[in-house]
Amino acid sequence: MYKHTQFGWAIWGLLTWIASFVAIALVLIGPNIGVVGFLVLLLVMAILFGTLTVEVDDQAIRWWFGPGVFKREVKFSEIKTVQPVINSWMHGIGVRITHDGWVYGVHGFRAVELTLLDDTQIRIGTNQQRKLTDLLEAKVAN
Repeated sequence: MYKHTQFGWAIWGLLTWIASFVAIALVLIGPNIGVVGFLVLLLVMAILFGTLTVEVDDQAIRWWFGPGVFKREVKFSEIKTVQPVINSWMHGIGVRITHDGWVYGVHGFRAVELTLLDDTQIRIGTNQQRKLTDLLEAKVAN
């Protein structure tokens, strides 16, 4: 069994940077429900999308953000190919649909691309690209 959680430095950094400006606004204009609400929203976004966990067992690969947001599962019997890929900055972070299919990522450009039997492509960001690729290739080959 494989389970790895990647911390989204880019997401946390961006949200912290935005929060610093909101905190300055809070100091300058005083307590304001709108500003406080926006700070709370930023914190919730960081918690929900600040990490990406990938789990592999004998039957499937699963991945999700934070405590379980956008949880997906693909059985090995549904996977045609697995390959390591490098995303461009246009693939972004979070959950996106691009010309390369679905992209799930929180930080960095390395990902593992799954091509399903129906030709759907899914890119899962990881900072353990080689390890995850090797593991999935072995599972798909069986």
